[in-house]
Amino acid sequence: MYDFLATAGAKFGIGFWKPGSGIIHQIVLENYALPGLMMIGTDSHTPNAGGLAMCAVGVGGADAVDVMAGLPWELKAPKVIGVKLTGSLRGWAAPKDVILKVAGILTVKGGTGAIVEYFGPGVDNLSCTGMGTICNMGAEIGATTSLFPYNKRMHAYLAATGRGAAASLADTYGEMLRADEGARYDSVIEINMDELEPHINGPFTPDLAHPLSQFAAALAKNGWPADLSAGLIGSCTNSSYEDMARAASVAKQALTNGVKAKIPFNVTPGSEQIRATIARDGFEDIFVKAGGTVLANACGPCIGQWKRTDVAKGAKNSIISSFNRNFAARNDSNPATHAFVASPEIVTAMTLAGSLAFNPQTDALMSEDGREFTLSPPTGEELPPRGYDPGEDTFQKPPPDGAHVNVVVDPASQRLQLLAPFSRWNGRDIEGAAVLIKAKGKCTTDHISMAGPWLKYRGHLDNISNNLLIGAINAENDTANSVWCEATGKFEAVPAAGRAYKKAGTPWVVVGDQNYGEGSSREHAALEPRHLGGVAVIVKSFARIHETNLKKQGMLPLTFADPADYDKVGPRDRLSIMGLAELAPGKPLTVRGVAPGGKTYTFTVNHTFNANQIGWFKAGSALNMMKDLAAQSASA
Repeated sequence: MYDFLATAGAKFGIGFWKPGSGIIHQIVLENYALPGLMMIGTDSHTPNAGGLAMCAVGVGGADAVDVMAGLPWELKAPKVIGVKLTGSLRGWAAPKDVILKVAGILTVKGGTGAIVEYFGPGVDNLSCTGMGTICNMGAEIGATTSLFPYNKRMHAYLAATGRGAAASLADTYGEMLRADEGARYDSVIEINMDELEPHINGPFTPDLAHPLSQFAAALAKNGWPADLSAGLIGSCTNSSYEDMARAASVAKQALTNGVKAKIPFNVTPGSEQIRATIARDGFEDIFVKAGGTVLANACGPCIGQWKRTDVAKGAKNSIISSFNRNFAARNDSNPATHAFVASPEIVTAMTLAGSLAFNPQTDALMSEDGREFTLSPPTGEELPPRGYDPGEDTFQKPPPDGAHVNVVVDPASQRLQLLAPFSRWNGRDIEGAAVLIKAKGKCTTDHISMAGPWLKYRGHLDNISNNLLIGAINAENDTANSVWCEATGKFEAVPAAGRAYKKAGTPWVVVGDQNYGEGSSREHAALEPRHLGGVAVIVKSFARIHETNLKKQGMLPLTFADPADYDKVGPRDRLSIMGLAELAPGKPLTVRGVAPGGKTYTFTVNHTFNANQIGWFKAGSALNMMKDLAAQSASA
């Protein structure tokens, strides 16, 4: 895998950050993000760079391919939601609590189709990396991106990361990197940080927000497991020097009193630079002495790369992390794990106590010699006083000319597979498509294409397609990964049913609920259904990136004109999508359904295709159309 990435980068002039470099969002903030620029990145947490006043938008991989090939990138003009910040954070409150509060207000879909812009006098009281944390988790409210105005805290961070010249340039044009006086927003949220409490969000969704003072009551009311089984800090959201310093200050207080973590405590540095700096400054030693394990500079458990053996799959338990997402089974592949999200400081404190019911603002811990003691609020510098230690050099620059570099792909590999072009539209309506699954409730890209152990197959489309929709709940039986397959006459795993229909030449569709495809920008969640014979996804509403990804792969992402029509469709019905020959921007389509007993019905579906995107559908994918355009250009 790494040979492929290294040689592909060398051949096509792309820099390659080797294994151990860290999480790309932290690397971008440390090396590439600059005020006033625009960037697209193939992950939903790309807006992390908004902490440096950059307009950074998460997209699917196919969008990035277009841009690298010189084609334009398009986006429906977003609305702008303003978040006015006043005051300053106090006590145990941290930048993470700003976005946890916002998520509770807007919900996981409240930011869809909007840029979230922070403003107000409170902005200058946040560190640059704290602003990055807030922008990073804007993905959890569906925002197109989030950003802050340029200020002195950003200047300091740029200077500390070797970009003093860029800081000086930004100072010169500072007025252009802030909102105009009296700028209008489509809506405004106001947060007084003087009064902001620490928050804990979850379980199972990042928008279920609880102020810390009310959390113990919520635990008891809902019957969530109060005893913790693991605490985890770090990830691309919260692994800055400031985060680690403040968490270490909490752990150090406990050590002084002879107290260590009561449960497994995992620490994930966001980059090699952060790892090396916290090691030099003694924070890593504090975490280890407090019972922590410092993991690799990688996504790790945040994206499910956690081979957990201490809790049996299916066993009900609770964990708390400073990550950004807490969907069912995301971190440890266990759907019974109740995952909660908080700041690194709160996570560290609760890990020391071993309980979610512990409130470090009011409760005491027991020292080694039997005395009660309380934790003082965390402290920590936002930037390392001795400067950053870059650690090991893990960047591979591309050669001046990569024409003679051979891209390494082992034909026998189970992890890499060259893609074959998808078939073109046949010019006809879709007739008699089976309903592969009628998904019930939340269906994120983690439900559609799980991460964790499956990530080793992300370069092999056929192998990774064996995880298609295995996390989605089937409305017919309230069960995951069990759907009726007419082609075999029995219940099958979802991928097996998709393969059976494909072998039989039967097209199939997915029917889904609200905000379908929220979460990661995971390209595989669109590639896999197309690869296994899917033709359309019909839902009440889509998350932005996933809807575009489906279009890019030649599928039809459609929405019920009347959301109540979701109830018309049975999980064993056959659906025909009519009017495709006249497919045009803004023109609805009609779906005809036939139930197993022969009863028919129709309903209207909408789409957001523009003229160019309709070209993707007709060509079979955006890549196919790109190839067609290249051929036309060559023959002209």
